[in-house]
Amino acid sequence: VQLQASGGGLVQTGGSLRLSCAASGGTFSSYNMNWGWFRRVSGEERELVAFIRGSGGGNRAYYADSVKGRFTVSRDNAKNSVYLQMNSLKPEDTAVYYCAADMSPLTILSGLYYARGYDYWGQGTQVTVSS
Repeated sequence: VQLQASGGGLVQTGGSLRLSCAASGGTFSSYNMNWGWFRRVSGEERELVAFIRGSGGGNRAYYADSVKGRFTVSRDNAKNSVYLQMNSLKPEDTAVYYCAADMSPLTILSGLYYARGYDYWGQGTQVTVSS
């Protein structure tokens, strides 16, 4: 399974960007996939931004406190895709953003908060917010 992320770029403080990530190859059930978005600032650990559960988890979305109310994660199962709408962007949102997928419908909720809970990763897309 390959994940292809896109949509990063340069934006001013207060602006918006929409990241996309599509899965292809292999055999999987898009409906059962748990999707995550992480980000990493150079020299730091990868941190969770948001994730959205598959149908087994009611397609519920969860967010890091730092992005609640500003970011929205959504999915389109027909397109094997996940999106991250980022509004009211701040300079501290500057990072490389990664999408990730967990294929198991049995993954417990707590496992999705950590990078190790995901099986596949996209290549990363740079988001830069200028002040």
